[in-house]
Amino acid sequence: MKIIRTVSELLDHVAHLEQNGRSVGLVPTMGALHAGHISLVKRAVSENDAVIVSLFVNPTQFNNPDDLRTYPRDEEADFRLLAEEGVDAVFAPSVAEIYPADGPAPKSDFKLGRVAEVMEGAKRPGHFQGVAQIVNRLFQLVRPKRAYFGEKDFQQIAVIRSMVESEHIDVEIIPCPIKRAADGLALSSRNALLTEAQRAVAPEIHRALADSVELSKDHSVEEIRKTVIDRLNAIDEMEVEYFEIVDGRTLEAIDRWEESPFVVGCITVWCGKVRLIDNICYRS
Repeated sequence: MKIIRTVSELLDHVAHLEQNGRSVGLVPTMGALHAGHISLVKRAVSENDAVIVSLFVNPTQFNNPDDLRTYPRDEEADFRLLAEEGVDAVFAPSVAEIYPADGPAPKSDFKLGRVAEVMEGAKRPGHFQGVAQIVNRLFQLVRPKRAYFGEKDFQQIAVIRSMVESEHIDVEIIPCPIKRAADGLALSSRNALLTEAQRAVAPEIHRALADSVELSKDHSVEEIRKTVIDRLNAIDEMEVEYFEIVDGRTLEAIDRWEESPFVVGCITVWCGKVRLIDNICYRS
């Protein structure tokens, strides 16, 4: 497995793969890898001739400096995990390599549409422009046939698809199912920041969502929203930032179940100082 630090090295490596007719899969990550990331890597390895994984904590998608500062990092452990999975190369650049001070700034004014304005877009101004910026940059450099993203970040996948369409990028976006711990907590690099007490209650997020699916058969959308929010807010150290029940295609909030054949509940919960996200499908 090659460890690539510079853009020029990456371009040379991609050119070599292309010259040899090898299809390339890309798994963009911010490191601190867990079983959820590895599930993406395994699928990418099974579907492509070569897989490149990026490890880059992208500063332009953080609107909270403390969140950027405390984001978990363990590069050596990440390299060991990826080497075991048959990854062709890891791209682990510095911030200066991706955003050089003496070069042209990567594009940062993407037309992302309404999917980038609701939920996370409303709560984290500029976040999705930062996501689009780094993903677009990686797509330009790697020119993958396929790119793999976890469905825990349900809205992010919609935003990336919107960016791909507006920029006319020839890549297939592959969404992959949420990986969960045995107790139901959606795997996330941020889980490592939870205290022991917070980790013990964090699985209640998924339990509340899962229980609400059955309730949704004979309760209104608003009743389900209130039930989930009230249940989680009653737990010490938990506070719901938002819980929206949306059309899974447009991400617009719905008022009645009949409004869409594809309905998803998207939630963000503060567990102490750790911001956790999850989602669940109500109708498909």
